[in-house]
Amino acid sequence: MTENSGNVVQLFLAAGMTAKVVLGILGIFSLASWAIILGKVWSFSRAGSDSRDFLAHFRRSRKFADVLGVCDRCTASPLVGIFRAGYTELEQQVKAGRDVAPSDTGRLFVKSLAGIERAVERAAAVETTRLTRYLPFLATTASATPFIGLFGTVWGIMSAFRQIGLSGSTSIVAVAPGISEALVNTAAGLVAAVPALIAYNNFNGRLRVVKAEMRDFALEFLNLAERHFT
Repeated sequence: MTENSGNVVQLFLAAGMTAKVVLGILGIFSLASWAIILGKVWSFSRAGSDSRDFLAHFRRSRKFADVLGVCDRCTASPLVGIFRAGYTELEQQVKAGRDVAPSDTGRLFVKSLAGIERAVERAAAVETTRLTRYLPFLATTASATPFIGLFGTVWGIMSAFRQIGLSGSTSIVAVAPGISEALVNTAAGLVAAVPALIAYNNFNGRLRVVKAEMRDFALEFLNLAERHFT
């Protein structure tokens, strides 16, 4: 263990109960936010890779049914959920129309393109919810932990001044330990907040890109459905 890390541990052990509780809360926030950050990095990276593979296969395929085989290999892609929802609705409409009025030409028709559009929009909303899961916790960490750390600092400074009043000494030697203990809380709050804030903004930027990809894919799917089934 380095000298600096030893000093941090020593400060924690020497801190009062309130400071320890504050540092413990900040530690929980920090650990949880780092777990979310690492999980989201992996999730967005995998979603991007699977989306590229899925789109390449989708645009090479001549029929919607040919795309089903690649869906199981690209489950992390939000485009797969949109395709499955749109294809299921399209298939049900085609089957219902074929049962009611079979076509002599053998061409398949859908009853309502708007119904397929609604199914695709619902799937896009579900995929967006999945991608944004736990992101609010990062925003909470970024906004709340500095104030939690500040509370610990204010409380520590109050305790330091109280000790000064009781001892009657204003020497820097008497004041420094209490002040340094108090400022550790502010530092810990910033250590928890800054990575969470950076990650939250980064993931929001990635999410905007993914939502644009989902919107473009939904329009592409609907255009093909309109062209071949209406």
